[in-house]
Amino acid sequence: MKKRLLILGGTGDAAELAVRASQIAEIEVVSSLAGRTQQPFTPKTGSVRIGGFGGAAGLAAFLLDRAALGVDRPIDFLIDATHPFAAQISANAAVAAAECNVPYLMLVRPAWERVEGDRWIDVAGHSEAARALLGQSQRVFLTIGRQELAAFAGLDAIWFLMRAIDPPALNSPIPNGKLLLARGPFSLEEERQLLLEYEIDTIVSKNSGGGATYAKIVAARELGIPVVMVQRPRIADVEQVADVEGAIAWLVKQL
Repeated sequence: MKKRLLILGGTGDAAELAVRASQIAEIEVVSSLAGRTQQPFTPKTGSVRIGGFGGAAGLAAFLLDRAALGVDRPIDFLIDATHPFAAQISANAAVAAAECNVPYLMLVRPAWERVEGDRWIDVAGHSEAARALLGQSQRVFLTIGRQELAAFAGLDAIWFLMRAIDPPALNSPIPNGKLLLARGPFSLEEERQLLLEYEIDTIVSKNSGGGATYAKIVAARELGIPVVMVQRPRIADVEQVADVEGAIAWLVKQL
């Protein structure tokens, strides 16, 4: 009988992991997507559910008793491959896995590291990022996604170029400026041209890691543009790997 793997996904890494794990004969893959984006990275194999669990307690119930959902066996393994800034679901997963004694792993892509030429201003959150712009920035490239735009809505003296995958919720406060809807990866030439065309003097970015959006950091370095870099939230002290290969190796060891 196959073992069931639940992947908390929504990222490119999670979609790749679902494909790779499905190639293991002993594994059946279930992917869970939060449903926060209209076009998430949907796995091309295995079953997929969309929506939250209702906190750690709801996830624990899902891990242990899927019969209520029309499935006959519980989850055997749990891998959290969500975005590095999806702090709440990761915290819930750590608690639920521990309570249910389900083997648990986090797939956490490495954060970007400052290199020579980078002009980073490290901040702990989006409110601090907004304060860091005061008195120094006039035209800002805001690349933090649609859910955090409200933190910058009161900065009326600054013009913002906002890039997100989906538009913000109706009637939600957003800063003055222009909204671009696009999904990476973006090339270095595209990012360099964007910064020059809109005369950007500051970038605000999450330290998401990975290659899909790193070109903007390289372009900023080349052009001498400062980057207000929002650092990652703290995560639970659990077993972690940095890539899909590591996750597959962990999974094979569990069998």
